[in-house]
Amino acid sequence: MGGGGQQTEPAEPGSGKASGVYTWEEVQKHCSRKDQWLVVNRKVYNITQWAKRHPGGSRIISHYAGEDATEAFSAFHPDLKFVQKFLKPLLVGELAVTEPSQDEGKNAAIIKDFESLRAQVEKEGLFKAKPLFFCLHLGHILLLEALAWLMVTYWGTSWTMTLLCALMLTISQSQAGWLQHDFGHLSVFKKSRWNHLVHKFVIGHLKGASANWWNHRHFQHHAKPNIMKKDPDVNMLAVFVLGKTQPVEYGIKKIKHMPYNHQHKYFFLVGPPLLIPIYFHMQIMNTMITRRDWVVSFPDTARFLESHWFVWVTQMNHIPMEIEYEKNQDWLTMQLQATCNIEQSLFNDWFSGHLNFQIEHHLFPMMPRHNYHLVVPRVRAMCEKHGVPYEIKSLWRGMADVVSSLKTSGELWLDAYLHK
Repeated sequence: MGGGGQQTEPAEPGSGKASGVYTWEEVQKHCSRKDQWLVVNRKVYNITQWAKRHPGGSRIISHYAGEDATEAFSAFHPDLKFVQKFLKPLLVGELAVTEPSQDEGKNAAIIKDFESLRAQVEKEGLFKAKPLFFCLHLGHILLLEALAWLMVTYWGTSWTMTLLCALMLTISQSQAGWLQHDFGHLSVFKKSRWNHLVHKFVIGHLKGASANWWNHRHFQHHAKPNIMKKDPDVNMLAVFVLGKTQPVEYGIKKIKHMPYNHQHKYFFLVGPPLLIPIYFHMQIMNTMITRRDWVVSFPDTARFLESHWFVWVTQMNHIPMEIEYEKNQDWLTMQLQATCNIEQSLFNDWFSGHLNFQIEHHLFPMMPRHNYHLVVPRVRAMCEKHGVPYEIKSLWRGMADVVSSLKTSGELWLDAYLHK
């Protein structure tokens, strides 16, 4: 089977023996829920059964069914040799020698240059974390938490004291959110196990959420950012229509779950205030019950305030960017079309947990955040070389663009709803 290769039957999954050579056309046929193949470094793997046991969740690996997953594989796994042990039994063959290393739609020159850049920054030690940085970060979170509880204990629960403590807890909880994000991305410790353990402590004990829920949701976003039906962050449960394609589709189908032409207004009522205390809380509770992943979770004033902080920081990097169906693009192009940066400053770095460097974070999700700024010049140079737009905004412009993009999408929906 396959262009230029001998015709052989594929190996049984789990045999560990490759017996076929395949064309991209043949690989791409295996992209259904019950039949999934993917390619890593020209090797073809049958992941149909493995997807159910994949530590990052079945959906993230299934999003690459029928595709080349080499770049995503490198981005998400700190020890590639270790992971190869799990891939070996899934091997069914390799690409025919006449086939390119990447599937259609991906830019071979960009892939080669980005692979070289990744190897270079890894050689320079930019994937090594500074323990003191994360210790100090954790320290200021614990200090704020302790001060808040001590103040209530000694001075009671007057309105003034309650609001002051709520503010302090909002800061500590928001910063704990950025810190759990670091451990969740395996960017602090060398050993994945230590990252997982501390991640469960920070998100579970400091924030009352589920590490498994976060992992399975967040890594889908990184694997396929702003790609409809694959990125859960752009699945807004029909409350909002995003981008340029979805609004028109809804309008043509006469779908009107909400008055979408006013979504830039009601966003302030249902987006920032409710995402964490209502929507995320419901998802965490569902995870606790269905997966028996028990954590302590409770909504309160601090959660309400934290939700505003979280929504503005996370959405200003993505909602104004391109939101489309799968285009099967190379890693750099896909991430740059879905992300933008916010200007660097001491406040912006702290306020956003260094997610003002969203581009670099998406390109190198395991890189410690204190090193993002070091790789910026080289990423910008690569983007300029290949004509890939690299967008950077002020903090206020980033927030304003969230609202303006919602307004534009709402107008597209209304036009399609009324006239198409």
